[in-house]
Amino acid sequence: MTKDIPYLDVQNLTKTFGALELFKNISFSIAAGQRVGLIAQNGKGKSTLLSILAGKEGCDSGDIVFRRDLKIGFLEQSPLFDPQESVLDACFNHHGEESMVIKAKQILTRLKIHDLSQPMGQLSGGQQKRVALANVLITEPDMLILDEPTNHLDLNMIEWLESYLSSGNKTLLMVTHDRFFLDRVCSVILELDDKCLYSYRGNYSYYLEKRQERIDARRSEIARANNLYRRELDWMRRMPQARGHKAKYREDAFYELERVAKQHIEERQMRLKSTNVYIGSKIFECQYISKAWFPNHIIMKDFYYNFSRYEKMGIVGDNGTGKSTFIKILLGIERPDAGRVVVGDTVRFGYFSQEGLKFDENQKVIDIIRDIADYIDIGNGKHLSASQFLQYFLFTQEQQQNYVRKLSGGERRKLYLCTVLMKNPNFLVLDEPTNDLDIVTLQILEEYLADFPGCVIVVSHDRYFMDKVVDHLLVFKGDGVIKDFPGNYTQFRMWNALESKRDEGAVVNNKKGIAISSPRREDKRKMTYKEKMEFHELEKTIFELEKEQSKIEAELCSGTLSIDELTKKSIRLPQIKEELDEKSTRWLELSEIEKIK
Repeated sequence: MTKDIPYLDVQNLTKTFGALELFKNISFSIAAGQRVGLIAQNGKGKSTLLSILAGKEGCDSGDIVFRRDLKIGFLEQSPLFDPQESVLDACFNHHGEESMVIKAKQILTRLKIHDLSQPMGQLSGGQQKRVALANVLITEPDMLILDEPTNHLDLNMIEWLESYLSSGNKTLLMVTHDRFFLDRVCSVILELDDKCLYSYRGNYSYYLEKRQERIDARRSEIARANNLYRRELDWMRRMPQARGHKAKYREDAFYELERVAKQHIEERQMRLKSTNVYIGSKIFECQYISKAWFPNHIIMKDFYYNFSRYEKMGIVGDNGTGKSTFIKILLGIERPDAGRVVVGDTVRFGYFSQEGLKFDENQKVIDIIRDIADYIDIGNGKHLSASQFLQYFLFTQEQQQNYVRKLSGGERRKLYLCTVLMKNPNFLVLDEPTNDLDIVTLQILEEYLADFPGCVIVVSHDRYFMDKVVDHLLVFKGDGVIKDFPGNYTQFRMWNALESKRDEGAVVNNKKGIAISSPRREDKRKMTYKEKMEFHELEKTIFELEKEQSKIEAELCSGTLSIDELTKKSIRLPQIKEELDEKSTRWLELSEIEKIK
């Protein structure tokens, strides 16, 4: 099956909801083997477009043509099940062949759904989403349409799914805000922006580069149009009303020029740096706390931790290892079985929970924020009004007047985030803040947290987000084991991979009867100043090499290179990979000198 076979062709598709026009006359096609990511801000029509393509919703106009007899698998953002049917029945609707049942068990196990006879009504929303994902993958459709497939997956599940979708000649169209996932899985990015659709033949890194080029070109076009518009406007005012044929042609051209000149490119927001946040030196201390839900499900055991001022901690671990429970104990929502948490007097928590917030459906967006405060003090005599604060998080003046009932799921999550931040806390505790937020909002939140002068704890499965925000990790390993890792998520995965290889080597050597001695703790040493400098330099070099690798891979897939360029870049790519292996190995060697406790 070649990649030239058209699986889907969409022409001049338009969709409106009342006075709201989501997209107008958009066209695109997807060929066999293409893995396409769809990007847009919350509320701009991503999920609606997927629902239209899956036949769940109608459009106003346009043509949608699938290849004849094409089998489609559609994962909805919020799937619905019969609460009485079992997990296995939900996957097959009582028509499962034996080979398919075996495949179902394999995939469900990967997604950590183990009791296949359990009624669906007893599963959490996240577990139901995972069953729905398994349902789509099991049937091996010709084309997958996936709406937020990584939501409610832990990091190991996300990495497995990443590998699964990248393998073979799978064809897919998906909405996800996981930028690592987009980078590693997708070969085409579609962007919905200002009711139009733009196509980029490359991964997420390639899209970022080309999108900026598109915006810069459009900005230049508008600037040129404005200069010409001023001259033509003067001509229009001076010319008599009774114009000849040539003048009428120029008049028509003037109105087209006016349309271009009056276009508006939404400028990037300035970074919001609040200096009016004070937190004392005493933050919180976990004094040997223990927690178990039942004898065989231990969350923490004699856990001690003293949180430092300005610390930005990430929490990672498989689902069910106790990440959210730890946060609830810290906030006093849950009680530990033993030990206690002592919180400093100056600490004001801002808590963003997975469960979200129940809003009054008939209240306006702006009124919800004004109920908290009319303005937020950002220090140095500066204030932001409730409306300005909402605008910073991409709620337009028009959207601020919307009733909550009209908001998309992503817009509700963003509004909830604004209610937490508007209270001006000095310690932010964010439990899965990235679910359902669009990429632009994530970038704004990353900048906000990078500049935030208080403390932060983040539980997230978004690897890109964690790398941007946190300076170290608490790793929940299960059975009450919690490790402190001094680095971001990417560094942790590199370290973990090295540990796994060493463990495998130890098993092989033991089978051969070779004695292995563990290094004594007193043999451990700290990095020298020179090694620390080398360590930090390696991080920069690895980042630049990975960036260059992604760029070359995108260019090689673009089909726009000359023969000379293609040859040159094909030679450079394996060189980069060899350099990356060498630099990463040295980075891991240095990181082992000051190994986690």
